[in-house]
Amino acid sequence: MSANEDQEMELEALRSIYEGDESFRELSPVSFQYRIGENGDPKAFLIEISWTETYPQTPPIISMNAFFNNTISSAVKQSILAKLQEAVEVNLGTAMTYTLFEYAKDNKEQFMENHHPVNSTTSISNIISVETPNIAPSSKKKDKREQLSKAQKRKLADKTDHKGELPRGWNWVDVVKHVSIFEISFTFFSSLRPRF
Repeated sequence: MSANEDQEMELEALRSIYEGDESFRELSPVSFQYRIGENGDPKAFLIEISWTETYPQTPPIISMNAFFNNTISSAVKQSILAKLQEAVEVNLGTAMTYTLFEYAKDNKEQFMENHHPVNSTTSISNIISVETPNIAPSSKKKDKREQLSKAQKRKLADKTDHKGELPRGWNWVDVVKHVSIFEISFTFFSSLRPRF
């Protein structure tokens, strides 16, 4: 079977298995989220799995960058992702989304044994470091000014005086048009009104 056929079959299976499960969420036909643990559980976390074009022959993309996980330290996130990657390697070539979600549910306590909730100000830096581990802080960039074409510059120069200001009354034509339309419609509707 081709990768697309495997994905279609797995998608149907996931929809039927998780129908009515509030923890499961289909973001798109190739991207899914599952909440491990109940709402309000301090050790609950969210896993997002996205399929590549050649999945299941190639590994899916597993992420824990959801806002739901903002109280989990980056070390715990990395540990969970590493354990899930091990499971991916074992199941490579087969439909594994359900298997990964169930593996995470079965091992939730082990995954979260080193979890100590962090406050939200620390969590923002954790999310950034998890998303961009190889990117160095960039230096300040100068704002680029929008470049105008020669035709745009000529048109602008034709509209403005030598100081770059628009002449007085340059938009009066539009105002006169609106007033004229208003007067015409007022006259028309006034003529429709019954007179006593």
